[in-house]
Amino acid sequence: MDTEAKQTAGMHGHGMVMQADTVQGLAVSADGFTLALGRRMATPGRQFQLTFRILDERGRTVRDFDVKHTKRLHLVVVRRDMIDFQHLHPTQVVDGSWATPLTLHEAGSYRVFADFSTSGRPYVLADDLLADGTVTWQALPAPTGAAEAGGFRIGLAETTARPGEESQLEFAVTRDGRPAQLQDYLGAKGHLVALRQGDLAYLHVHPDADSLKFMATFPTAGAYRLFLQFKVDGSVHTAAFTQEVSP
Repeated sequence: MDTEAKQTAGMHGHGMVMQADTVQGLAVSADGFTLALGRRMATPGRQFQLTFRILDERGRTVRDFDVKHTKRLHLVVVRRDMIDFQHLHPTQVVDGSWATPLTLHEAGSYRVFADFSTSGRPYVLADDLLADGTVTWQALPAPTGAAEAGGFRIGLAETTARPGEESQLEFAVTRDGRPAQLQDYLGAKGHLVALRQGDLAYLHVHPDADSLKFMATFPTAGAYRLFLQFKVDGSVHTAAFTQEVSP
């Protein structure tokens, strides 16, 4: 799915390794901050305005956020079976809350991640949003070394990933058999979000500035869904892969 979305390219630094003790996105509150969604229910397939606040430990709306590669907050919304991934950039309004148009395309439970930094420290808070209706859950696709997105073929080099060990994830984007001319996108050639199957633990990793090579440390064995975003000809595209991490 193509999503007009810009990934934070400096939340943890380019080429940085995501260590097991920095897995985020498992709780609605952390270190005194809380994600407060304006609503918990939505109608599938119908656009609505999602509003939310980041609250401090006294329940006050947090207004000051660090600017990281032009954005002060990034919102990732994904259905729990990880078939629907959206990366959005809400607008902060006068009262300090945030708002963004959002469509939940299918019925089901969605995880909403607010990815931000304040006072130089990054946070990822998460809560659930339900699209009411009959749910048809889909199995996680089997691992494969190739995906299609927006007329591009995206290849993932074979890698052996083990928990707690540094792994390199290297992607190549081609169109009609030729390497695509990737545009700089918030200071990098691409961005990657990894979510662990089950609890949707959130790993936020970044590539070297001039390549689609990512270094990541997966915290546990199991299956992870990788969402790669890249920009060509002014449009942002998203490709998804399944990565198995062996014990």
